[in-house]
Amino acid sequence: MLPWLMERGEVTVAEAAARFELTEQDLVRDLELAAMCGLPPFVDEMVDVFIDEGIIFTGVPRLFTKALRLTAPEGFALLAAARVAMEIPGGESDGALARALAKLAAALGDDGLVVETPAPALAELVTSAADEGARLHITYWSAHTDLRREREISPRVVFVDRGSWYVIADDHLSGEERTFRIDRIERAERTGIIDAPRDVSAPAIDSWFADADLPTAVLHVPASGKWVAERYPTTSVTPDGAGWLIEVTVASEGWLRDLLLRLGAQATVVSPPEWSGLGADAAAELLSRYEASRA
Repeated sequence: MLPWLMERGEVTVAEAAARFELTEQDLVRDLELAAMCGLPPFVDEMVDVFIDEGIIFTGVPRLFTKALRLTAPEGFALLAAARVAMEIPGGESDGALARALAKLAAALGDDGLVVETPAPALAELVTSAADEGARLHITYWSAHTDLRREREISPRVVFVDRGSWYVIADDHLSGEERTFRIDRIERAERTGIIDAPRDVSAPAIDSWFADADLPTAVLHVPASGKWVAERYPTTSVTPDGAGWLIEVTVASEGWLRDLLLRLGAQATVVSPPEWSGLGADAAAELLSRYEASRA
């Protein structure tokens, strides 16, 4: 956002909010935070941005005029992270970030690094519905119950977390705000109804299960099982000998059974005690089904 504003010098709050698909309130809040950022001793090295009568004025602080000196690993990490940012909604293939990435890749001797966050088939439809306030009729599959339900939703905001795309929407079946995984929407079509706008912010990554009334379980996994902490919401991750103790948020017992099957026999449930045998039971049930199918 800051390079885009610096290129223009002066721009209205309304124009900037539309460009970055934010409400004016969220845009102002982000810029107020940016104005408090800079380099020590935080006297004349602050980000130079302020708003006066609906106009954003942006200067170019010295910290942006200095050459960025990176080691090769730092440059590689920055390139990977920025290419992920280019894939999320609002990424601009010819914007300031894209131009900076091209320069960085050239300096590193681009070795073909490609970062992809593949969008589900219906992501574009759901995102456009959220932008326009359009209500959708969808068929949604629940992985926990293996049921498909018809429902009407009013998408509010789309976000990406750990490679999965989600939409926060008003669910007219339950009358509540719900979060849906877009790749589990099997069919969607517009109803022709346009709902009144309602500001909804995407949750901070890793925090959006924090207020959910869901149980947790402490798992002991081998060293190779640390991917669990990288893919699912966790409360704590602690080294334990040759493995890890990971406290995960459990969406359902069925979800935990599936996770334990994927982790294999070396993964165990430390707590709560009622789930200590869940992995072994799931494996035994799976084996019995396999043997029955061969009989």
